[in-house]
Amino acid sequence: MADKKQFAILGLGRFGSSMALTLEKMGYEVLAVDKDETIIENMAEILTHVVNFDIRDARALDQVGISNFDTVVISAANLDSSLMATMLCAERNIPEIVVKAIDERHAEMAKKLGATKIIFSERDTARRVAMHLVSENVVDYIEIAANISVLSLDAPKNIIGKNLIESNLRSAYNVNIIAIIRNNQTIVTPPPTHIFAAGDKIFVVGTQAALSNFERDMTD
Repeated sequence: MADKKQFAILGLGRFGSSMALTLEKMGYEVLAVDKDETIIENMAEILTHVVNFDIRDARALDQVGISNFDTVVISAANLDSSLMATMLCAERNIPEIVVKAIDERHAEMAKKLGATKIIFSERDTARRVAMHLVSENVVDYIEIAANISVLSLDAPKNIIGKNLIESNLRSAYNVNIIAIIRNNQTIVTPPPTHIFAAGDKIFVVGTQAALSNFERDMTD
């Protein structure tokens, strides 16, 4: 297998198609699969590796060497197809199985069948857009686990000139600074004596409620 990660995208709706195109543009090897011949014909014009079969077909998955892929993203709209593909990928020991869930029930079933990560694309996108709408200071907002997220933003003026101890963010807001980017240099787990400067981009981890409180107070 090549050094670069290899991805298989099972299901080429709007989410799956966008994922496949983005990954291929980033230089990764991508296999795109869908049972709809019209979708396959359209995607074959813009993607390198496109295959037409039902993702519930174990033999077809084996024929394309699905077990050789590092990550499989299952984005089928049909619940039965999504769950069957999840189970088949888990049986083939795919290291990372990402499932786009329709709802919480789908997510729970997918986890039990072997999914390693669940994505609620519409919900997650809505949260990220909401964070941008309520604050011009927010650069990005990423959910990494149930109720735990990372907020990326420019260092608020409230903490510029202070170090991590003086800013007292952990005690005041129950959040942690996990990284800082300054002049294109990334400082991971910055020391307590690090002094914030204008232009710093900070990455803050915490619960959604804690991050909301932090972001609101820091931009008042």
